Amino acid sequence: MIQRHDCGNGLRIVTEQIPSVRSVALGIWVGTGSKFEQESNNGISHFLEHMFFKGTESRSAKEIAEAFDEIGGNVNAFTSKEYTCYYARVLDQHATLALDVLADMYFHSVFDEGELEKEKNVVIEEISMYEDTPDDLVHDLIARASFADHPLGYSILGTEGVLRSLTRDDLVRYIDQRYTPDNTVVAVAGNFDDGLIEEIKRRFGHFRRSGGQARVEQPAFVARTTARHKATEQAHLCLSLPGFQAGHDDIYSLILLNNVLGGSMSSRLFQEIREERGLAYSVYSYHTAYKETGMYTVYAGTAPDQVGEVFDIVTNILCDVTEHGITAKELSKGKEQLKGSLMLSLESTNSRMSRLGKNELLLGRHLSLDQMTEKIDAVTHDSILAAARQLFHNQLAIAMVSPLEQFPANVQNDVLIK
Repeated sequence: MIQRHDCGNGLRIVTEQIPSVRSVALGIWVGTGSKFEQESNNGISHFLEHMFFKGTESRSAKEIAEAFDEIGGNVNAFTSKEYTCYYARVLDQHATLALDVLADMYFHSVFDEGELEKEKNVVIEEISMYEDTPDDLVHDLIARASFADHPLGYSILGTEGVLRSLTRDDLVRYIDQRYTPDNTVVAVAGNFDDGLIEEIKRRFGHFRRSGGQARVEQPAFVARTTARHKATEQAHLCLSLPGFQAGHDDIYSLILLNNVLGGSMSSRLFQEIREERGLAYSVYSYHTAYKETGMYTVYAGTAPDQVGEVFDIVTNILCDVTEHGITAKELSKGKEQLKGSLMLSLESTNSRMSRLGKNELLLGRHLSLDQMTEKIDAVTHDSILAAARQLFHNQLAIAMVSPLEQFPANVQNDVLIK
């Protein structure tokens, strides 16, 4: 059963007890990421995530790592556009120790100047690695093509120039603005008792930060085209359309539609582009739901002289599903795929903890497994057709990383306008 606990200062604790396992996953979720940055500090959320591992008042960076290695657990973190998470997964008997280290990082990181400069170099190497991975880079470009100058279009990693300019004072100021009690969720899933909840309240119920967070403008899908010339063997192509925001009434219709289009090996895009025509090794689609909006993206990596052909196939498939919807067999299969992947994911305490943290931050509510299954079963051919017509009758955002100097003549972003 999922439970919410009042910490007294606005911080939320969300838990799910699973007595049948021997592990506990704990996560500190903060509602911040590149969406809440400006161009002048783009990348600070991700850089701050790195710095939380570089030592506290009582532990060095090595001691933080050793604390988990010695108990056979793991600790890590990640930053997205809308949230940052610091998490650990340990045996149930070590849950209190994991909490102690995570809380120490959250409250007592020192941000040593020497470590600050060293970690800048580490993140710059991460940026360089990303630039050298075109099938990752193109997804950054499609976000910029979809949302232009809105922070949702910013890179999570930021740029070397901005990173070099960040100071310790910038990090401390950002923590005061974003790492506030009402913007923080502690999520726990696994085998634990009420004593752990009381320990979380003791450690997180005392702090106050006023925040004063700047308001983020409502994002709008702008559908631009952008290309990066690189001496790659393949052309990496992304097409994007508007999607639904997290919690939208029709989001399960869109998720099922995605399964049919490009979410599996039996999907239309995979079968037509890879299996039938041999034009790509990697081709897939996915939907990203943000708090206020969403984006639906198709990716394909293909030979440069095949970009135009792949583009036509993708747009023809999207147009067909917009006109005719999906088949009864595709609908039935998609429902079983979705329910199966959902239930399999819930066998992991880490997945359950992640679901708790994201749902609390983005939605402020939680659905049971039965409720989610009911929503999946309620999806119909007509609801999927309506979702396709609402979202796909729009201009495309297009991004490409390629040795081509320009897009082929047929690659245009108004193809799906009706």
